[in-house]
Amino acid sequence: MPAVTADTLTLPRLPVLPESATTWRGVRTTVRAESFLEGEGFQVRRPFPGVDLAMADPFLLLDHMGAVEYGPGEAKGAPWHPHRGFETVTYMIDGAMAHTDSIGGGGLITDGSTQWMTAGSGILHNEVPPPELVATGGLFHGVQLWVNLPKAMKMVPPRYQDIAAGDAKLLASDDGGALVRVIAGDLAGFQGPGSTYTPITYLHATVAAGARLTMPWARDFNALAYVLSGRGTVGREGRPLREGELAVFGQAGDALTLRAADTQPGNSPTWEVLVLGGLPINEPVARYGPFVMNTRQEILQAFDDYQAGRLGQIPVAHRSSADLTEEDA
Repeated sequence: MPAVTADTLTLPRLPVLPESATTWRGVRTTVRAESFLEGEGFQVRRPFPGVDLAMADPFLLLDHMGAVEYGPGEAKGAPWHPHRGFETVTYMIDGAMAHTDSIGGGGLITDGSTQWMTAGSGILHNEVPPPELVATGGLFHGVQLWVNLPKAMKMVPPRYQDIAAGDAKLLASDDGGALVRVIAGDLAGFQGPGSTYTPITYLHATVAAGARLTMPWARDFNALAYVLSGRGTVGREGRPLREGELAVFGQAGDALTLRAADTQPGNSPTWEVLVLGGLPINEPVARYGPFVMNTRQEILQAFDDYQAGRLGQIPVAHRSSADLTEEDA
């Protein structure tokens, strides 16, 4: 797993949380991700939506892509498509994905880097494996998170953030047994690089076999943990959680606890976990395909605007001959 790593003995450490004086959050429920086909036909595991959407608010969707070893010619992506009303956050752990969009953003997302796209009022983007990965095949592993925008920010101008692997804030657990990458938000006073409209915290933790990870957590945030690989337990009650499973913590409490199993599967010497949470928006959600708004009428308007070209145009340099009009020619 080439996502950025470091010697935990040299990193800032999370605070020691006293057992009896800390209000630990319990686990409300766990769910197993279901499999879906996306884009040109690549498989994702999706733990939500699947739980009650209110439990995940302000998050809308989490797609776990891989880990998969592609053969030559097998890698697939999601060619040009529109979005409005939310943000997509693509975090690549292994392999690479190339991003291009209608406002000029883009780049190669690879080995621990993150691409943060705010669709806002509307954008077109293209997510495809680079030609060399298609030609030769190789390991591919990543996740995409959809973050909702509140009604007052649904129509903000689109923007693009390229977060390099080395930009993530690296922390160690209190005993050095876990490495925590803070991609966005605040953890114990340490800030991740992602700039967010909706207050969230987004982490990737690597927990050594048998090690425990404890962390303070904002009381007004919800809290979710999703396992990328390996196995362990979450909450003071020690609820088992393994690859492809999501835990939803309860709302009461100001700290989380997770513990890696003493032995890990052969394909994962460590327990790899995404931990995320945010301030619930608590507004109506109307969603259809690539659009997430507050009302059905706003969804219909998004389709009208897309068909009229008001969500942007594919840059000429990226159009196929079939996309070109007589005026372009």
